[in-house]
Amino acid sequence: MSGHILELSSQVERKRVVYQNRFGLNIEGELYYAKTADLSKQYPALIVGAPYGGVKEQGPCVYGNELAQKGFVVLTFDQSFMGESEGFPRRVSSPEIFTENFSAAVDYLGLQPFVDREKIGVIGICGSGGFALSAAQCDTRIKAVSAVSMYDMTAAVRGGQSREEIQAAKEQLSRQRWIDAENGYPEYNPVFPEQPMDHAPADMPEPDAEWFRFYAVKRGHHPNARGGFTTTSTLAMMNYRLLDYIDEISPRPILFVVGDRAHSRFFSDNAYAAAKEPKEMYVVEDAEHIDLYDRRDRIPFDKLADFFHTAM
Repeated sequence: MSGHILELSSQVERKRVVYQNRFGLNIEGELYYAKTADLSKQYPALIVGAPYGGVKEQGPCVYGNELAQKGFVVLTFDQSFMGESEGFPRRVSSPEIFTENFSAAVDYLGLQPFVDREKIGVIGICGSGGFALSAAQCDTRIKAVSAVSMYDMTAAVRGGQSREEIQAAKEQLSRQRWIDAENGYPEYNPVFPEQPMDHAPADMPEPDAEWFRFYAVKRGHHPNARGGFTTTSTLAMMNYRLLDYIDEISPRPILFVVGDRAHSRFFSDNAYAAAKEPKEMYVVEDAEHIDLYDRRDRIPFDKLADFFHTAM
């Protein structure tokens, strides 16, 4: 399936690749590089992870298209259970597997003769920002990491709730497992329509309206990204702390990129405070959370390229 939200530059080559993670699941990815690249030489490489619930044909294709023109080999991919990647039941979310898939991407890139395996970096958009940082905590082959419009999904699913509220949510989700077992398949309730809308509902509160301004309309709609995951996937996220060891990424550098109007900015602020040097916070003016998915007039590609070229 195609459906990329950005037309590929005539200066960029894109090809489909398939590789496995350590669980033996096939990962579907796409490799971007400049058409002028001499593949007898070696280049620095970047892995770009999609927003939580997103696919490679959305935001990652924008990053791949632009960064390939700045001297990088870029790998985008669909998370397991998502998009074109393997995994059943579909749309199951796993913090361990989603973190592992970044290391599996490093495995793949490091075996390519045109990639300098000592210069592999990671960009995680939205939820992938947390998974990318989690991977970098333990995988020292990741030489530098950037979290863009970051979401820490373990913090997000708990959402500042009281102990009593969390307990009630666990009770409901635990009972849903019985329903899933009886039905033989986990419940999944899509958020976004199967076909793109002309515009987002005018009366929808924020930040829900913001998600619809991207995922539900032609701007970012893709049939493989209907929003969310199986209902009981939330239990796995509640029981997992992605960023407990973020300080151990040092001395490898971290770049946080966030919009000045992003509703999610506090996730980046908290992670930045917990991380050790070298670290940098780059604030994009006049940008909401989703603007850093696809708006080429907002995404600081020159900053990202300079960061990785210097850091690796």
